[in-house]
Amino acid sequence: MKVFAIIPSGGKGSRTSESVPKQYIKFSNKEMIAYTLDVFQKCEHVDSIVISAQQEYFNLLDELKTKYSLTKISNFVIGGDTRQKSVLSALRSIEADPKDLIIIHDAARPLLNQDILTKAIKKALFSDNITVAIKAKDTLASGDNKIEKYFNREEIYYIQTPQIFRYNDLIKAFELAEKESFYATDESMLVRNLGKDVAIVEGSSLNIKITTDDDIRLFRLIAEKLFESNNQNI
Repeated sequence: MKVFAIIPSGGKGSRTSESVPKQYIKFSNKEMIAYTLDVFQKCEHVDSIVISAQQEYFNLLDELKTKYSLTKISNFVIGGDTRQKSVLSALRSIEADPKDLIIIHDAARPLLNQDILTKAIKKALFSDNITVAIKAKDTLASGDNKIEKYFNREEIYYIQTPQIFRYNDLIKAFELAEKESFYATDESMLVRNLGKDVAIVEGSSLNIKITTDDDIRLFRLIAEKLFESNNQNI
């Protein structure tokens, strides 16, 4: 059995003021996506990495592959105009057996803990399909300019990535979604739409998705601390 990681990296960063997509911004002279890829490169359970991205960034990704010895990267595929299409494009490029595990992780989540990734992979070996998530801490409500309804936060999770699925379940979930013209914001929704259970692995509040200018400023501070720490350990 093999474990493949898909890193969708086609986002254009429309919610930031940066001139390039956020995953390619440098932090302490290292692109954000390189931090993310390094986590999977160092995980002993991951066999191969596929990146879906805009073709104009293939050369940069190839340079990062060499610069940071990201030897597990097998190929790049052209991303679609939605996350769903980008992940499917990467999935179809993989020669996998039905029981192989497919990990999907956002390129803009560079602070994934190695222990959480390992725990998630081991859980998927027994539960087939899992997502990393954290329990809600805030009071949650819905409404339109005024509160209409509150939710029990004990029953609410913030869904993160990585998400891990059996290849056979995931490809069937995508095929069903295409047939039904069903659009999901992540792969766990697709697999649930197929009627499969998705187990939860406890994540971390540090595993944020870098989305806004505030997120970028926060990660820049963290990256500087990581850079200082690494230099001290040399």
